[in-house]
Amino acid sequence: MADATTSSGAASSSIPADLAAETLPSLYRTMVLARVMDERCLSLQRQGRIGFYVPLQGQEAAQVACAWALDAADWVFPAYRELGVALVRGVPVKLLLDQFIGNSGDEMKGRQMPNHYGYRRFKFVTASSPVGTQISHAVGTAMAARRRGDAICTIAFFGDGTTSSNDFHAGLNFAGVYRAPTLFFCQNNQWAISLPRERQTASETLAMKASAYGFPGVVVDGTDVHAVYRVVREARRRALAGEGPTLIEAQVYRLGPHSTSDDPRRYRSDAELAQWKERDPIARLKHELLTLGLVTEESDQKVWEAAKELVGAALKEAEATAPVDPRTMFDDVFARPTPALEEQRRAMDGLLKEGVVRP
Repeated sequence: MADATTSSGAASSSIPADLAAETLPSLYRTMVLARVMDERCLSLQRQGRIGFYVPLQGQEAAQVACAWALDAADWVFPAYRELGVALVRGVPVKLLLDQFIGNSGDEMKGRQMPNHYGYRRFKFVTASSPVGTQISHAVGTAMAARRRGDAICTIAFFGDGTTSSNDFHAGLNFAGVYRAPTLFFCQNNQWAISLPRERQTASETLAMKASAYGFPGVVVDGTDVHAVYRVVREARRRALAGEGPTLIEAQVYRLGPHSTSDDPRRYRSDAELAQWKERDPIARLKHELLTLGLVTEESDQKVWEAAKELVGAALKEAEATAPVDPRTMFDDVFARPTPALEEQRRAMDGLLKEGVVRP
């Protein structure tokens, strides 16, 4: 499937309008790292070492190429499947695992579900389980940035199921009216948990929904890193030029379960899965790298081994990190703690000293 943008123009910054061949190995290594970490986290949940996980296998190209096309100053509003985006933004593997485990290295102090992370310094907003809530937040932040004169855009990630939510319609309508510099990146992985795409909407595409709100919609092959990158670069150019938002529908496939609480064998066929595995985005990019002479089978094996070593070392360190101190529950509640809160903290201190509560 070729990419199909609805407008044209030069890129808005020094970032190239298409991926250069020399950048492909780095992009590939990030995709491999995402796959390796994804597979390891699925295993960790099954072993009871983390409580919950949302996999992205099959969506690495869409996520990594999209994030590659953004500027570091752009704000990311994820759903709960954007591990590839987080890795491109520079979030360390150990920091992610700290959050999955919920130890004292977790910057959210164990207050979020596993796999619902966010980091201000990486401009990566905390994920939320209710679908679509991040869309209006992304639009509001984009409008605030424009009023401040910041030459950035925001991007909201979501799946095909979210296009049926109230927040999707409200957010896109508001963005269209005010021409917000926001990118809406829909990873259409064909299934909203167990609901197939054909029962989600009668629209021919999800991207065409943008026309009702007065801005372009784009359908792109989400397994093609070049196509995704070009579409996102053009959408970002439009946003910064004051031409308004773009809805991007990246057609991908979720090769694994919706989450570790899901069994996809109950609602989809092995034949369908096998058909999409033939379009594995990592295998597709590897073939291109082999053709270009940028990788060999031997060097590719080293890429996978390095990724496994990185994840293994980070996991060992994360599991050795002390648990969250229960007294942190009293932090960040009020700028100046109330007398009642101070009393509760003292009570917790007493329970810890008596061994009734363990750190």
